[in-house]
Amino acid sequence: MSKTKIMNTHISRALIIGAAIVITAFILGSSFKNRNLKQDTISVTGLGSKDFISDEMSWGGSFDANAMDAREAYSIITQDKEKVKSFFLSKGFKPGEFTFGGVNFSRSYRTVTTKDADGSERSEDIFDGYKATQTVSFRAKKNPALMKKIESVIDKTAELINSGVQFEPSAAQYTYSDLSSLKHSLIEAGSKDAKERAEKIVKAADGDLGKLKDASMGVFQITAKGSTDEDSYGGNFDTSSKEKSARITVRLTYNLD
Repeated sequence: MSKTKIMNTHISRALIIGAAIVITAFILGSSFKNRNLKQDTISVTGLGSKDFISDEMSWGGSFDANAMDAREAYSIITQDKEKVKSFFLSKGFKPGEFTFGGVNFSRSYRTVTTKDADGSERSEDIFDGYKATQTVSFRAKKNPALMKKIESVIDKTAELINSGVQFEPSAAQYTYSDLSSLKHSLIEAGSKDAKERAEKIVKAADGDLGKLKDASMGVFQITAKGSTDEDSYGGNFDTSSKEKSARITVRLTYNLD
């Protein structure tokens, strides 16, 4: 092989090795740069919270009648319905402020246990008549006066027992009519809180806050006002309390300049 060929071969190898070194350095440099970029961020969590009063309420109860004959059970519950209606009218309610559901029938059974001659026990379900059940419902929406009237009568339904009506009241349910607007206002407040926290942290470190890189929010929580219940992973939605607290967390990630 001639000296010229050998020289050209060495030059080619040197160029290839040099190019490889340059490419490797570029890749490592880019990786290092990207790694540092990932670290040049700050993530802060802000809180949006608000106390509010429910503006919707639903409440009601059920009553039933028992008889061996279905027609008799229906006759009794029809009479009881009139007693229930008269009771609520006497408490100041208007006919359109409460509604009655349809009458539902079910068969009742009682268990009878007997002993056989050998001393063993045998149980048998014996038909014990028909049970007719009916409900009455109240609902107040953005109507404080009606809500107050419903609340005042809840503890007085025991008076129906004196009329021979087996009335079972349900628990009152309190809700809010504009949860969407409430949630949006909390997200806005939480975002503002998170940004202010980030600005304070960066300022204390003599840095500059860059552009927003990422944003996420936690689960919407509604609890009774003053509640010490911990946040639930799936969210809380209290309906038993009239006065409530709503909150949501917002996590913001900013680049650092």
